[in-house]
Amino acid sequence: MEITSISVEDFLLQRSERVIFDVRSPGEYDRACIPGAINLPLFDDRERALVGTAYTKRGKQEAVELGLKFVGPKLARFVRLVRRDSFGKDVFVQCWRGGMRSSSVAWLLATAGFKVATLRGGYKSYRSLCQSYYAKKWKIVILSGPTGSGKTEVLQHLREMGQQVIDLEGLANHKGSAFGALGQNTQPSTEMFENFLFEQLYSCDPNKPIWIEDESISIGTVFIPNSFFLQMSTAPTIVLNVPLSVRVDRLVSDYGAFTSAELIGCINKLSKRLGLENVRAAVEGVATGNLFKSVDITLKYYDKAYGYGLEKRDHTMVFKITSECGNSEQNALLAINLLSKVTMDR
Repeated sequence: MEITSISVEDFLLQRSERVIFDVRSPGEYDRACIPGAINLPLFDDRERALVGTAYTKRGKQEAVELGLKFVGPKLARFVRLVRRDSFGKDVFVQCWRGGMRSSSVAWLLATAGFKVATLRGGYKSYRSLCQSYYAKKWKIVILSGPTGSGKTEVLQHLREMGQQVIDLEGLANHKGSAFGALGQNTQPSTEMFENFLFEQLYSCDPNKPIWIEDESISIGTVFIPNSFFLQMSTAPTIVLNVPLSVRVDRLVSDYGAFTSAELIGCINKLSKRLGLENVRAAVEGVATGNLFKSVDITLKYYDKAYGYGLEKRDHTMVFKITSECGNSEQNALLAINLLSKVTMDR
């Protein structure tokens, strides 16, 4: 019976060959986990709290005995679940620090015939590696442009053209505006969003450009890591300018499928920024089916906010594209061509 303990770097290299089981409590796991890990909680949230209290007040021995009392009836079920979910693959087991929880479950599974490895340092070591990646030097290129320019679609085409792209809004399940939650799944925690970002960065070549859409430090309820956002703030910025009519048409198309109640709820969130008169006019546009009117009104706020953000950037690092169409594939080609010229000129 052999149980190996491996570093987080080796863990990442081997994980495609194994199934990851996270034996932390459901509360810990739900807050954030290693993407792809399956929760196999040694203790539920209540049991974990009781064991922790016993350790603090009465010492390790009593805590271990209480833990065994909780775990004993679960052992056979653990083996059945791992056999079902591992599909014959080798197994990774990790907890918070790579301590007793993971070593105990690893021993059980190894005894049951599984080939098992534990993550040295546990989830904590994974998070440390994440933090180091945000601070690494990346060749970030920011794709900017007024709301409705089609930046997300351009990023999709850039990826199809072989460019490195990180879609922060996709990772955050939010489009970064008062309307950003419409049609999206529930947002992850900030910590889970950071884990998703790390996974993207881990697969990127730091010697090649990484295209990222212009964002504020918060996207809905999640936040971009400070060390990474600082690099975004000083990165070369390619601004995509398309005609206002194209932007309005795109936004009407994007949001026309949502109900009046959903759209009006989002507009009301902008009351302090738009002013009551503009909010009433925008709500009236939705209520009467005139979305073009509503979009035109709300764009006045978003264009002002966009202009303010662009002004804060180093103008020597801002490069503009003027496109007369809304063809995202064509605009992606324009962005690539401009970046090549910028790279050659600098």
